[in-house]
Amino acid sequence: MDCSLRWMEQREARTKVHDLILSGDNRLKQGVSHEKVRASYEQALAVAREHGFEESVRPLVELRLADLDG
Repeated sequence: MDCSLRWMEQREARTKVHDLILSGDNRLKQGVSHEKVRASYEQALAVAREHGFEESVRPLVELRLADLDG
């Protein structure tokens, strides 16, 4: 795969992760069910995992999930 194509995929994946986390945060503020909030956060983690940067995202997502449980 072309290096610039991989870079673009990584950039798009990071943008998607950012958007999913933000969506979860917004859902939480709007009082949406915790199941839907959790789904956004877990989807963000899954995208990060697929693209090889799960370790940098996991602490942030785990913190948000712990807040849901608390």
